[in-house]
Amino acid sequence: MNKDYLERPVDAQKMLYGAIQGMVAALGDPYTSFLPPAINKNLTEQLDGKYQGIGAELGQKDGQLIIVSPLDGSPAKAAGLMPGDKILMIENESTVGISITEAVAKIRGDAGTRVKLTIQTGNDAPREINLTRDVIKVASVTWTDKGQGTAYIRISRFGGETNKEWDKAVGELVVSMRELDAVIVDVRGNPGGYLQSAVHIAGEFFGGKPVVYQEDALGNQTPMLAETAGSFKDVPRVIVLIDEGSASASEILAAALRSQIDAKLIGKKSFGKGTIQDARDFSDGSGVHITIAKWLTPDKEWVHNVGIEPDIAVDITDEDIKEGRDPQLDAALELANEL
Repeated sequence: MNKDYLERPVDAQKMLYGAIQGMVAALGDPYTSFLPPAINKNLTEQLDGKYQGIGAELGQKDGQLIIVSPLDGSPAKAAGLMPGDKILMIENESTVGISITEAVAKIRGDAGTRVKLTIQTGNDAPREINLTRDVIKVASVTWTDKGQGTAYIRISRFGGETNKEWDKAVGELVVSMRELDAVIVDVRGNPGGYLQSAVHIAGEFFGGKPVVYQEDALGNQTPMLAETAGSFKDVPRVIVLIDEGSASASEILAAALRSQIDAKLIGKKSFGKGTIQDARDFSDGSGVHITIAKWLTPDKEWVHNVGIEPDIAVDITDEDIKEGRDPQLDAALELANEL
């Protein structure tokens, strides 16, 4: 083939990676994928909170490439991309049949370079957006004292630094706030990440109970327990903000807090990703993500492709966003301040 193919020389390494990608894609699972070295490096950097791109988690629903969530402080967020937006084209090339891995490879790039996407929101007419890639570096955990004994904690992802950032934020919060009557945990637009991080954070609120169950291909269910309850075990009111961009580990945390301590969920129905991937890296820098299990809520419910319904449904309109209003957070604060 090498001597006969028109565009010589043939890149044997590229062909090998392409063959492996095609073989893995034949499984039909968008979350099981082979990652060539550059893409594998980019994804690892994203979980660690620093990479170059537009700052959006991608997913697939009904075979359509979509935005799961734009990340805080990213070009995608600044451009107004929303969870659930369809990506119809990347640089005038259709995304029909594209894998998430391929899409990431096309959209990622050096800071300062541009990428053109054709986006559709709901049933609106498609529109073209030109985004300038940037270095994306976002802390995964931040907190604010909202007054009246209410702490607001924002978790933007469950990455490599999240446990450390969570512990630091909780330590600061406990020292700074004399009274703590309510905690609002915001995982809106949080695409997930490391399952173990959700278990770690749940342990701040309760101990000795399941956070999540893993169910393998044979139906064996293994609980992952929160260990000793931490600083928030006696907080009277816990509220979790969720939306269509809350996926995977975000849903694990939200479901666990609702089930185990009767936390109230406010916002919109979550994304619905109920599978667990094992990431394996190879010596050449490539890697593979393999779906190895389902995850179930403490009530042993599987939310895959279903999502989690909030206890209190609150929408955010385009006008709210334009005017800087946040009715979901407002509803959480109102509930937190109830006697």
